[in-house]
Amino acid sequence: MPAIAAGLEGISPMPIAPAAPPDLILHHGRITTLNPGQPEAQAIAVRDGLVLATGSDAEVLPLAGPATRLVDLGGRRVIPGLADNHIHIIRGGLNYNLELRWDGVRSLADAMDMLRAQVARTPAPQWVRVVGGFTEHQFAEKRLPTLAEINAAAPETPVFILHLYDRALLNAAALRAAGYGRDTPNPPGGEIQRDAAGNPTGLLLARPNAMVLYA
Repeated sequence: MPAIAAGLEGISPMPIAPAAPPDLILHHGRITTLNPGQPEAQAIAVRDGLVLATGSDAEVLPLAGPATRLVDLGGRRVIPGLADNHIHIIRGGLNYNLELRWDGVRSLADAMDMLRAQVARTPAPQWVRVVGGFTEHQFAEKRLPTLAEINAAAPETPVFILHLYDRALLNAAALRAAGYGRDTPNPPGGEIQRDAAGNPTGLLLARPNAMVLYA
């Protein structure tokens, strides 16, 4: 008996067929259902954008009506739609070769090796940008790189390291390229950290918002 439901998740068997024929049946495939009791099906029936039934071809194909569209998957996989409402397709496409990601890197030493390699292959006057969801807690050293370490890794190439939208680290080359100096005022909602002489250190703080990280 085919499983009948309004969606892939939580499908449960029903003893009767749907009252109206489906608009679409995908069959001869491998359907991922997300139902632990029936993790995979051979066919799926859909009406008005909702899943009516999943099961074997023998169970689902008889549900077809005269107007039902039948699609032979030829053994291909079908998965539920993956809806990501926060992606950066254009920025990612434009900057893919210029960005470095530390997501999942286990040690700061490895991260700095990656930074040095990225610096070596980045042509002037391009910047190296470290972006993504990394945190110092993922590193064995349990800390972020120091500005001195970043400057040593990239003495001439501008480097911008974004940390969770709360701060950014800029090396000396980046400060020069951005024109940040002693007389540069703090932008609204942000802070440029300075040394005892009033010169920017390279640390930008998002206080209280992240606009300084995009200035």
